Amino acid sequence: MARIQLLPPELANKIAAGEVVERPASVVKELVENALDAGATRIDVQLVDAGKTLIRVADNGEGMDRDDLKLAFEAHATSKLETVEDLFHVLTHGFRGEALASIQSVSRTTIITRRADSPVALQLESGGGTQHEIREAAGGFGTVVEVRDLFFNVPARRRWLKGDSTEFSHVVALMQAIAAANPEVGVSLTHGERKAFEVPPGQTQPERVKSLYGDKFSDGMLELHDYEAYGRLDGYIAPPSVHRPNSKGLLLFVNRRPIKDRSLVQAVILAYREFLPPGRYPMAVLFIEVPPDSVDVNVHPAKTEVRLLEQNRIFSLIKSALSEKLINSGVLPGIKLGAPTAYPQARPDSPFEPTWDVPSSKARIFNDASEQQARDAEHRWSEARRVLEDAVGPTVS
Repeated sequence: MARIQLLPPELANKIAAGEVVERPASVVKELVENALDAGATRIDVQLVDAGKTLIRVADNGEGMDRDDLKLAFEAHATSKLETVEDLFHVLTHGFRGEALASIQSVSRTTIITRRADSPVALQLESGGGTQHEIREAAGGFGTVVEVRDLFFNVPARRRWLKGDSTEFSHVVALMQAIAAANPEVGVSLTHGERKAFEVPPGQTQPERVKSLYGDKFSDGMLELHDYEAYGRLDGYIAPPSVHRPNSKGLLLFVNRRPIKDRSLVQAVILAYREFLPPGRYPMAVLFIEVPPDSVDVNVHPAKTEVRLLEQNRIFSLIKSALSEKLINSGVLPGIKLGAPTAYPQARPDSPFEPTWDVPSSKARIFNDASEQQARDAEHRWSEARRVLEDAVGPTVS
């Protein structure tokens, strides 16, 4: 008897679920992305017990017919890829065909779906990998997926989940990011009887960002738009006066896909580094658009990490665009980026005359012609030039 054997589908799906389904937010992500790929313009998410008891995602997308629904819970069944070449030009959020198979293996899942050309809706149920027959049901156009009792058959995974407030915070952050990247789609999130947030369809990108991230961010929000042959950057950033104790306020998207990338986050931090108190982080929402064949989205189970062909150039684009916007915006007193200017050089035998406004309480620093004070002033000017050149490149002589 062979020692190596094929795993039963039920076991294989549970193993796959360990990577795809980490927590309730993972389920919400997969279901909402399916709704987006189905062309939905309205997505409503409802949770009970932060998603541990119930996750319900309803959309008005194109729905599924009977043949599609038969394969919905099958592993590696997808409508989004046909050939190997398609993997290098991914234009959809999902593409592996693993999500529903993994979700239904660790929960009790029900799909109710109806296409516009169908007189009735269809329903399919599965519990812990056991699939039932398709039957007719009442339902509107689009798809509703209900996921109940997450990890009911994997007790160790269920015990690993955090408290409701923590799990719900992960869902909120996820849904805000998805809503930010899709301003044309109406999105709502409800927890129990309380609506966490709702945004209408048909918003512009700036309107969507402002409606999601509050007055403190939006009142002083700066917009930036820059592009090169290898990519485009559209950003919405807070002035340096608005900052956080961590980097959770930095949101990055590549081709509308929320991503985590330490290198690109560092580009944002470097652009702000001279303008924030130590240990504080800026707030920014950055949308990067690149050709589909220049980004590999198939490098992480949750698809939150990507590989960019022009990673170094994108890094430089972010850093330079943010630095220039911050300096030219007027939010940094005393510094304006413009044409190169000849600045006077401080010398020990002459007082240093700054070209920016100096508070009267500090005027003595520059008016005292003592040798030591002049040297101090020269050092200060050199430091100021270094900061500016680090931020935007050499601009002074």
